[in-house]
Amino acid sequence: GSAGAVVAARLSDVPEWKVLLLEAGPDEPPGADIPSMVAMFLGTELDWQFKTTNEENACLSTNGSCGWPRGKNLGGSSVHNGMMYIRGHAKDYDDWESMGNEEWGWRDVLPHFMAMEDNGDIDILDDKYHSTGGPLRIEKFPWRPSISDDIIRAAEEQGFGLSSDLNGDTITGFTIAQSTSKNGVRVSSASAFLRPIRNRRNLHIALNATVTKILIEGRKAVGVQYIQDNELRTARSIREIIVSAGAIGSPHLLLLSGIGPKKHLKEMGVPVVQDLPGVGENLQNHVSYTLTYTINQANEYDLNWAAALEYVSRQRGPMSSTGMSQITGIMSSSYSTPDHPDLQFYFGGFQATCATTGQIGMLIDNTQRSISISPTNLHPRSR
Repeated sequence: GSAGAVVAARLSDVPEWKVLLLEAGPDEPPGADIPSMVAMFLGTELDWQFKTTNEENACLSTNGSCGWPRGKNLGGSSVHNGMMYIRGHAKDYDDWESMGNEEWGWRDVLPHFMAMEDNGDIDILDDKYHSTGGPLRIEKFPWRPSISDDIIRAAEEQGFGLSSDLNGDTITGFTIAQSTSKNGVRVSSASAFLRPIRNRRNLHIALNATVTKILIEGRKAVGVQYIQDNELRTARSIREIIVSAGAIGSPHLLLLSGIGPKKHLKEMGVPVVQDLPGVGENLQNHVSYTLTYTINQANEYDLNWAAALEYVSRQRGPMSSTGMSQITGIMSSSYSTPDHPDLQFYFGGFQATCATTGQIGMLIDNTQRSISISPTNLHPRSR
């Protein structure tokens, strides 16, 4: 996944360490680096295609169950996400630290964020929070629809405020976000961290290799079982096993390996290695509701020959961005405080894509343009 690519690259910096990266899917597919095609591979074999359990009061437009796309390829979901570059609020990290997670406070993680960053807008940002020279390129998309600036002006006129940097001192307000991209091309964790060092002799990457179990001997993880080419294989380690399979995949793998709530493991017929309550039971996701509107503008598709030629020749134009999805606004509701915002607004529309899955800003009137606005609760209390 996204983080696994980074960890594997960093560990392989030590020549004496042999690193094996197991990826359940294939390499990054052609076309995934085109920003406007952000939804093109959702619902395909490059997506785990998770589904939420049916709920009476959620996912009402899809019979109570929502799709939960997760990348199944080298680089994980960083190959499919919207590329918006937001590290998270400093207070969230400090809250994690106060729960007992030492070295996860904001002052601890900030140097690592800065070390990996190569920020193309460093001249207009505070160098207390940003840097250059790292493997991950950060910059704004080279194109955005003109309505984006109208929305930013409207937000300011309504008193919502503006933010010049979603990763700086003040993140509340509306802005055009930076992205993990370079010159109109997506930058994934695989292309940023793995591709430049892929030929290292101590780094081994196994594609289409799905891990099914962590091997534990004497309360120590010593290896993994995985399926590749329809064969069950084993890899053993003399140092450590790092599980980096995402918010869904990591706890699932722990449960398959006998680590989790004893009662649940016994119900599933999995031998208990360690009774660890909470594994697989603490998923937290942002609550969102999408509102779609028509605007006073005749409808037209942004994916056309002119846009395609402009992108092929210069990596510019509508295909070099995610359209309105680069706009965002962060605010505090009456349930929070100004220094710890709990609301974020996402936008969709004006996207030059041929994708039929995961489309944001769907058409609700074939003659008029439509856009979408999704207010999102960043601090849900439900589990």
